[in-house]
Amino acid sequence: MLPEESEELIQRLQNTSNFRVLRKLPCPREYNRSNRAETKIAVYLDLETTGLNFRNAEIIEIGLVPFRYSSDGKIFEVLEAYNGLQQPKAGSIPEETTRITGITNEMVRDQSIDTDKVSKIVSAASLIIAHNANFDRKFAETEFEIFSSKAWACSMSQIPWREEGLEGAKLEYLAMKHGFFYDAHRATTDCYAGLELLSRHLPKSNRPTFGVLLDEARKNTKRIWAERAPFDLKDVLKERGYRWNDGNDGRPKAWYIDVIDSEFKDEISFLSKEIYMREVDLPVTTITAMERFSSRV
Repeated sequence: MLPEESEELIQRLQNTSNFRVLRKLPCPREYNRSNRAETKIAVYLDLETTGLNFRNAEIIEIGLVPFRYSSDGKIFEVLEAYNGLQQPKAGSIPEETTRITGITNEMVRDQSIDTDKVSKIVSAASLIIAHNANFDRKFAETEFEIFSSKAWACSMSQIPWREEGLEGAKLEYLAMKHGFFYDAHRATTDCYAGLELLSRHLPKSNRPTFGVLLDEARKNTKRIWAERAPFDLKDVLKERGYRWNDGNDGRPKAWYIDVIDSEFKDEISFLSKEIYMREVDLPVTTITAMERFSSRV
């Protein structure tokens, strides 16, 4: 079937309101034209690992897709990608990991990630993006020191998907709602899927998705450590969005929350009135894109 015939058939199906057609993920080399004078380079990153804990699990695959962008969130040229497999040093790949990713012990046998290639790509970047940067950054920094010196953004948590009428933020779900499909859970393919999402506009507000992400990533946040909060009020803190840190990582043993600067005074007021019942002076950490999602904060 010729392309124009396919398009005609797709349009006819969609016009009935009984069908929605998913297209295969496009991987364009360019989204918009640029003179390069005002562009920077970002890298979309994805990792596949043997487990969820960066302290004892290992990276078995890395995908890096660098691209040029402007400060207002317009995406231009997509540069040469890198994909590398790596044999874990300790033991074999868990069966569950193989089931999810399709990566087998045979595929990674005697394979190693090209650290020089990774460093070359990342060193040119102003920004690293991942879909769940809270996971990927910790693994990336453990394996490759260069990631520690870069600003990071998260296309899962720093874009208001729910406010835009979407019920979840998983990459496959977002792709489907944006009208395309792809072979998920392989590093580079996931990067191209994430980049495609960033090139679109948000469904309700029609704002450019990457522009929204950049604006959010530029905001400073403050992490408030609710040290010595009354134990019997822990459920109140949890319901408000506080998370527990056990202190084993050198950070305070306390409940904590991250808030943007404009919300800081209100949060301290809440803690004073509802948790401590007095004025409090609590430890506060200022977090920028340079530290956000790292195990160092």
